[in-house]
Amino acid sequence: MLRVRSRAGESVQQMMRRFKKLCEKEGLIRDMKRNAYYEKPSEKNRRRMRKAQRVASYNC
Repeated sequence: MLRVRSRAGESVQQMMRRFKKLCEKEGLIRDMKRNAYYEKPSEKNRRRMRKAQRVASYNC
């Protein structure tokens, strides 16, 4: 669970900005978008394999 405590003299907009950055850092938004619809297991495996190939090509 993410928590954002207010700092001295911090506005609500600044707190929201920090909260959004924490959400992006944790990957919550990406996970929510991914779970918004059903993905077949074969599509899930295909996506993971493509990601693994991308990572492997960067490491070379």
